[in-house]
Amino acid sequence: MTDAVRASRLAPEIAARLKRDGRGLIAAIAQQYDTGEVLMLGWMDDEALHRTLTTGRCTYWSRSRQEYWVKGDTSGHQQWVKSVALDCDGDAVLVKVDQVGAACHTGDRTCFDADVLGAAPGDRPPAAPREQAPREQPARWKSEPAITGSDFQRAAKGED
Repeated sequence: MTDAVRASRLAPEIAARLKRDGRGLIAAIAQQYDTGEVLMLGWMDDEALHRTLTTGRCTYWSRSRQEYWVKGDTSGHQQWVKSVALDCDGDAVLVKVDQVGAACHTGDRTCFDADVLGAAPGDRPPAAPREQAPREQPARWKSEPAITGSDFQRAAKGED
């Protein structure tokens, strides 16, 4: 894939919010909708995101094969979309799914099961507050209407 954005049917108002890498991709994190379990990280271009938003199935861009793939079409381990959220920077989406079978190509439930790295656990100092007061939002956020998940999906389908 080149630096140019591949032709897509993604709604222009969604496409304008994306910050793609040099290959025109954004990270797509798949998470089990009911348990919060992080399943995998895949990559989407505009068309893969459009397909994910409009079909109810996760579609990714394969960087190695240079083609689209619908999760589970060959393995049977499907991902049924429950919601899609764009992160604050526009360079990643969180796709909450109902995962059927293993999410990882190795056969593990998640791509993060097999190789847990040793990390020193961090503990919050006892004097630190558990919750911080909400930060003031930038003025531009107050003037722009919020886009909800359902707005996001309606825009992807071309509905108003």
